[in-house]
Formats: sequence, C-alpha cells, structure tokens
Amino acid sequence: MAHFDTDRAGKPQQGRESRHDNGNGERVPLHLIGSIVAVGSLAFVGILTETVMTVLFPQLMREFHVDTATVQWITTIYLLVVAATMPLSSFLNRRFRLRALFVAAVALAVLGSLLMIVGHAFPLILVARVIQGVGSGVATPLMMNIILQQSPRSKVGRLMGVGSLVITVAPAIGPTVGGAIASVLPWRAIFVIVIPIVLFVSLPVGLKCIRQTRPTEEAQLNPLQFVAIVLALCGLIFALNQAGVAVGEAVSGGSGAVRSGILAVASLIVGVGSLLFFVWSSKRSFSPLIRLGWLRDPVVRLHLLPYLLMPIIGIGFGYVVTNVAQLSLGTTAFTAGALVLPGALIGAFFAPVGGMLYDRFGAPRPVLAAIGTATLGPILLLVFSMHLTPALLSGFYFIFGLCYSLGYSNIMASALGGIDHEFTPDGNAVFQTSLQFGGAVGTALFSTILGVAQAGAGEEGTATFRHATAVGGAWVFAVMIVICVVSIVSLVAAFRIRAARAGR
Repeated sequence: MAHFDTDRAGKPQQGRESRHDNGNGERVPLHLIGSIVAVGSLAFVGILTETVMTVLFPQLMREFHVDTATVQWITTIYLLVVAATMPLSSFLNRRFRLRALFVAAVALAVLGSLLMIVGHAFPLILVARVIQGVGSGVATPLMMNIILQQSPRSKVGRLMGVGSLVITVAPAIGPTVGGAIASVLPWRAIFVIVIPIVLFVSLPVGLKCIRQTRPTEEAQLNPLQFVAIVLALCGLIFALNQAGVAVGEAVSGGSGAVRSGILAVASLIVGVGSLLFFVWSSKRSFSPLIRLGWLRDPVVRLHLLPYLLMPIIGIGFGYVVTNVAQLSLGTTAFTAGALVLPGALIGAFFAPVGGMLYDRFGAPRPVLAAIGTATLGPILLLVFSMHLTPALLSGFYFIFGLCYSLGYSNIMASALGGIDHEFTPDGNAVFQTSLQFGGAVGTALFSTILGVAQAGAGEEGTATFRHATAVGGAWVFAVMIVICVVSIVSLVAAFRIRAARAGR
C-alpha cells in the first residue's frame, strides 16, 4: 500500500512504501539495541521518578503543608518542562551529535536527583523537577529519533513498540515502587537508587553504542519561537489549573474565585496567542525551530489529535487510580500503587506486540481495535464508580492499560510513516511534545476535577470526603470516555482519507 508524503511546501505527494510492507529479513544491529537500552533506561528513570511521586501526594501534602491543587505541580511542572523542552529536539538533533546530547541528559538527570535528595523546601523540590524534566525532554525524543532514523524499515513497528515498552514500564511500576518505599524508607531513597543506574548502566552503554549516522547541520536556534512555544504550553496548563482553583473556591465559598478566574482567562489568552504566534512565525522563518509544512496533510493532523488526547488518560490514570484508592476507598499507599501495576506493567510488555501487528497488518485494524477496547475500561469504571472496590478499580484499569499499550505507539508510527524522511525529527518533536503536554493536562485536569468535587467536603478521611472523592472519580471517568470517543472518530477519519488516496 502506498503512503502519501508531504514535500517542503506541505503538499501531498506519492511517498515511500509503508514500512510494514517491506521484507522482514533485515537484521537489527547490536549497537542499535544498545543505544535504545542506554537512552531508554535514562528516559525510564525520569518517568519512574515522576510516577513515583503521584502515589506519595497525600504524604507530601502533609510534609510540605500544601493542598491537592499545589502538590500536583510536582508532577505537572515536570511534564510541562518535558513538553517545553521537546520542541528543541529537532534543532538539537540537527545541530549536535547524538552522544553529546545523551551525556547532557545524563548530567541533568543526576543533578536533579541530587537536589531531590537534599531539598527540604517545596520550591527547591520544584526546581529539581524542572532540571529532571529538561533531561527527560532531551532523552525521550533522542531515543525515538535513533529508532526512526537507524532502524531497518521492516522493523520500525516492533522497535517503536520496544521504545514504548521502555518508557511505559516506568509508569507501570512507579506507583508500586513509590508505595513500597513509603512503607519502609523515606521517599527520597528512590533518588539515591536511580543515580547509580544512570551513572553505571545508562552512561557506559550509551558511550559504547550510540553512533552518529547522519551529519550535523549548522542549524540556528530561533529564541523567539522557543519562548513562544514555552509560553503557549505554560499558559494553557496554568489556565487549566487556575480555572479549577476558581471553581473550587466558588464551590467552597472561598474568596479567591474571582482572582483565580481572572488569572485563568489571562493565562488562556497568553497561551493561545503564543501558540498562534509560534505557528505564524514558523511558516515565515528561514530556520524555524520546528518545520511545520508536513502538518498540512489532514491525515497527519488527524493522527496528532488522538496522540495528544490519549495521554491525558494514559498518564492521568495513574494519578486517578492511586488517589481514589487512598482518599475514597481508604487503602494504603502501597496498595494504591499496586492497583496500577497489573494493567500498566503487562500492557507495557505488550507494546512490542502491537508494533509487530502494525508491521504485519498496517495501522487501521490494530489501532482501532486496541483503542476501541481500551474505552471499555473507563466505561466500566463510570458504571461502578459509586460501588468500586480495590479489585474492580485495578481490573477495569487493566483493560485500559493493556489495550492502550497495544495501540498507542502505532498512532505515531502510522503518522510519521507518511511524511518525508527529512522531516522525521520535526514530526517526532511535535508528537513527543504532544504526548508530554497531554500527560501534563491529564494530571492537572483530573486533579482539578477531584479538587472541585472535594471542595467543602470536610477533612480527609471523613465519610463525606470519601464520598466526594468517589463523585469526582465518576466525573473523571466520564471525561475519559469522551476523550476516547473523539480519538476513535479522528483515527477513523484519517484511515478513510488514506484509503481513498490509495484507491486513486
């Protein structure tokens, strides 16, 4: 089956063959496997430390004397910084050698972990998360660029699945690790553990295996465009956060509703305005931060929308499950973290299976079947929302986690398989930014919904507070269903357009 690429002007043209149609006799070089392991383990550590924190929110709220809306910034600011760093990945990939980028990401990961160990003030913890976020924002797209640029074409789907496995196992075990550590050790112990992994596993393997397969360019950084995209991402997330605070204040009868509402509107204006300026400037720039001509293809845009929306659920689910379990069902932190483990961990290990299905059958059937079945998870959670038990919570999440992992990485593989190879770093930058931004939105959105439901419900641990948390969970599950339906409709439209083109 033929795909349609976009030329420099963004016009559709007959492109290279779909990657899943090539022969399967190509071998994966050992150095490529080592590169994926090295950079993937670095990304793994970053995501692990992010998801570890979500299950510790109740403990962190008590230690730092902050509320739910404030403590969630430990996760949100990390995801937001990762999302803001990823637009640089196209420029960094063209301008610097891969090994140099890898070493920089290692240094940032270690520095951020050290600050988390010694930090005993909430602002310093946030600074540490910013540094760690920059490191992960370099490492994750670096791994994907290596896979997309150096993989044998017949193995792209399964290697993308392996890359997805590397970075999705971390969210799977993160809440469990966090709960286990909180039970026997200070929560900072996790950062003591990850430093040797980075220095004595990731670093030596990366220095040995990472190879430069394409020349660097004299690419120029456009600082105005970078500032614009950072303002856009920060403005949109802060608008969402302040809108939730405003609603919560209004529900509980607080006096800050008007102030928070004004901040939300102002942040939204800044975010949308900065995003529009970034797009306008990129179209007119000789050396844009990200080349966007390939986005003129509606098939790519229709893939990008679900790739942005689904992580709202995928990453936000870890927050919802662990907090509903503790604050509504009364479980311990360890039990709450363990509830996420089966669905996320087993689902992560099935990600390469989804890649193999993509290589064999193409995108439509594997993607639509997986995302469609994943929707059953939040549907069942909504139906049983006021009668949940820890077993039901874990079981229904298992349905979503398994199917989400089978289909999600194939969305990006399908979209980027239809653009010119020259623009792969740009496409990777946009898709990876969308993933991280979606995750930041998920954590902020779901914590806001729960916070609104809990407003005025009394102290944590009371019957009214537990009931309010269950109601907030029901609202979250309804939002998840809407997101899944929009994603499926978008993907169906994309595949229909592609099929119509192939039939010409």
